Amino acid sequence: MLGSLNNLALVVMGGTTGIGLSAAKAFVQAGAAVVAVGRNPDTVQAAAKSLGPKARCFAADASDPKTAPEVISRCIEAFGRFDGLYHVAGGSGRRMGDGPTHEITDEGWSATLHLNLDSVFYSNRAALQQFLAQGTGGAILNMGSVLGFSPSPHHFTTHAYAAAKAAIIGFSRSAAAQYAPRNIRINVIAPALVATPMSKRAQENDDILKFIATKQPLDGGRIGRPEDLDAAAVYLLSPDSRYVTGQVLAVDGGWSVSEGQYV
Repeated sequence: MLGSLNNLALVVMGGTTGIGLSAAKAFVQAGAAVVAVGRNPDTVQAAAKSLGPKARCFAADASDPKTAPEVISRCIEAFGRFDGLYHVAGGSGRRMGDGPTHEITDEGWSATLHLNLDSVFYSNRAALQQFLAQGTGGAILNMGSVLGFSPSPHHFTTHAYAAAKAAIIGFSRSAAAQYAPRNIRINVIAPALVATPMSKRAQENDDILKFIATKQPLDGGRIGRPEDLDAAAVYLLSPDSRYVTGQVLAVDGGWSVSEGQYV
């Protein structure tokens, strides 16, 4: 069956809300056992109920270097194996001091990169160490953003965030080249604006919504939904993508090929 995840055990960092939770549900539906990690105990509890018995959910911080090794160990303990990692955890640094370069504070720069880039490094390192120890190969899918390669200065000016997402692409492609001979695949999925708690500011701004109608023109010109990314995530973590590595897939409603009108 195309997109089958039968008998696989996957870890989803940032898997208890938004894009990560939607993906975790899709993974379970496709036959996988899932370990989902989130920072908020309330969302972790709600995710555990919605994902059912084939999932384990834990409250932890993906930007803590101790989290990923512990979660992968729990995955193996619970399900007897570890086959793939989907790193979704991250978020806007706007409230921490991100913005246009001339306004970014030192704290905003460091905090935004720590949240979005360091966390990816920690989870990928732990996953790769486990795959190499197992000698089994495996799959890693990292969350990028169209802002990492297709900026939008009028409405989306967070340069530390864009730098982190661009770095995730470079990091993932370099690692993909290194570990391909070990049958370890590493890819990136890059969404545009998606309706999640992180994008609340944009969802409530009429000017941005008008811009999105022309910047993301597919399917009527709308903000993306978390489930729009699910099929791509299932594919890139399934055996069907066994010949795919080092790729960046934009699931963006047309963002990266559309000009967008804001006047």
